Amino acid sequence: MRAAPPCDRVRQLPLGVQLGVSLRFETYHEGANGAAVAGLTQLVCGARQAPLWLLGAPGVGKTHLLQASCALAGQRGLTSAYLPLCTSKDMDPGLLAGLERVDLVALDDIDMIAGQPAWERALFTLYNELLELGGRLACSAQMPPAGVAFALPDLGSRLSACVVHRLQPLAERDQGLALRRRAAHRGLELPDETLMYLIRRAPRDFAALCRLLDALDTEALAAQRRLTVPFVRQVLERSD
Repeated sequence: MRAAPPCDRVRQLPLGVQLGVSLRFETYHEGANGAAVAGLTQLVCGARQAPLWLLGAPGVGKTHLLQASCALAGQRGLTSAYLPLCTSKDMDPGLLAGLERVDLVALDDIDMIAGQPAWERALFTLYNELLELGGRLACSAQMPPAGVAFALPDLGSRLSACVVHRLQPLAERDQGLALRRRAAHRGLELPDETLMYLIRRAPRDFAALCRLLDALDTEALAAQRRLTVPFVRQVLERSD
């Protein structure tokens, strides 16, 4: 049976961007990424820290960890803002104005604003004001700071001061445990036979596996069904 979802108190984020309900440190299986988890936890909970930069390919958990950091900030009574910059070309750089007074700013896919003068200037201003006021900055990209082609040299110089954590993909042997942890956090019962079926049947990309679990959760709730192998097979065949 489904348990009640957790009721973590996360403050309303600006910009209309909501945190994913299951993207918490509790649902992140750190594997080889313990140093990144510890660094983000210290960034939120500790004294003033250098900005932190999560480096890695798509699907290794950058978004999960940034949103988990915002959730942790909310649990500790701090304000936070999460902004996915992958859609920066469709957004106004003015969105960054005022974020210098937020306790934690998390910028996902920060490399996507490289070469956009208005965004680079806005980010340069935010960086300086945020650190001056004692705020914290965490960001993510697919390359290290030195590898991002920022047109504004001073911005690249500032971001080179970030503490960089390179995220490693979750080992295949750990995927079952991580998926079960995610299911439990959602109050979802995931029998052993269903878990093994999903791992064999689904893509090896763990991020895709998590999205599949979320979709199955929605389907099971609508149909008032448990996640049995026959039900999962039926849903997957319908989506093929």
